[in-house]
Amino acid sequence: MAISAADAEGARVLPRTLAGATVMQIVPALADEPMVRETLGIAHALVHAGTRAIVAGEPGALVDHLKSFGGEWLPFTNATWSPPRLRRNAEALDTFIAQERVDIVHAKSPGAAWSALIATDRNSAWLVTDLPDLTPRRAWLSSLYLGSLARGDRVIARSMFNAQPMIDRHRIPLDRITIIPRAIDMQKFDPNAVTPQRVAALRQHWGIPSGVRIVLTPGRVAPWNGQISLVEAARVLAQNRMRGVTFVLAGDDTRHRRYVRALRKHAQAEGVDSLFRIVGHCSDMAAAYAAADVVVVPNAAPPLYGRAVAEGQAMARPVVTTAVGPLPENVIAPPRMPEELRTGWIVKPGDSIELARAISSVLALDAPAYRALAGRARQFADYMFSPRRIAAATLDVYSSLLEAEG
Repeated sequence: MAISAADAEGARVLPRTLAGATVMQIVPALADEPMVRETLGIAHALVHAGTRAIVAGEPGALVDHLKSFGGEWLPFTNATWSPPRLRRNAEALDTFIAQERVDIVHAKSPGAAWSALIATDRNSAWLVTDLPDLTPRRAWLSSLYLGSLARGDRVIARSMFNAQPMIDRHRIPLDRITIIPRAIDMQKFDPNAVTPQRVAALRQHWGIPSGVRIVLTPGRVAPWNGQISLVEAARVLAQNRMRGVTFVLAGDDTRHRRYVRALRKHAQAEGVDSLFRIVGHCSDMAAAYAAADVVVVPNAAPPLYGRAVAEGQAMARPVVTTAVGPLPENVIAPPRMPEELRTGWIVKPGDSIELARAISSVLALDAPAYRALAGRARQFADYMFSPRRIAAATLDVYSSLLEAEG
């Protein structure tokens, strides 16, 4: 059938899709670590979308896995700030992009971004960059080093909190920023995957009798993690006739011994030391979350991304956390969202009375209300933090660039 001139003109303005495109992600090495596993998850989604997926980086344990589903590996040394090496990398990328008709380059390190900027400019390819997780002070001190990451056509950040210093320093337009949090293992942190026997064994190891509810605080016992505020909160709850509750601090307690001693001494002085278990490192955190009735993340200072908040919700547990750093971005709570969508509580850091009130609110829920909140928490975690959703959100970024070509 003949195609009219009008039809041909209309076909030219149809937006491009990922099908038939070529996307190259650049990582330092294909080692078995979270960032690379996430990269391969994106590559796998690209292959399923009909996209040619290339991952460039030094060799590592995940090269064979990449090839097993149709991804391609390009040996490429980019973890460097040697000017001669960066220039050679730019020339190599320039040649490769032109020969292989690469449409999008996704650079995940500063050195890769520096070289990719030159190569993509020469070939009219799109550049996507990832901002690293840095404290505001480190982001400022490293501004020159990280400047290349701020110049992508699209810039992915793990939280708005972590992105803001780079946005301010490099004047990145907000329409170029996309927030995509780090993925967590939703299969590992799945309440249906944890057997009652694992939970019972952990409770026995911690010395917690049957029927006693658990307020779990995961993470290293350290000043910036704010566990000291739990002591005051426990005292307030005890004064309000709270019974049958134990506070479990599950995390390394060997690096900050002075703080741990101060915590124990403070609990003794407040008469609540019998309510606390400082259990040290836990090798089965999925079972720890499953044993908990509420997960409390009481940080006094901003963490890089607050993985415990995501993991707690993935395990269908209500979360209480503080309004510091990226933590509030990872919980649904009023006033930002309606009460009926709540998955947790956000309190002021160091405010023990507000912390006690939030914990009490969780423990006061009846069974149907608790189950409903727990279900919302799991659903929210799957939407926000599952590898599948992280890959889909990244593909949306790529698609938006190709559609702009229309």
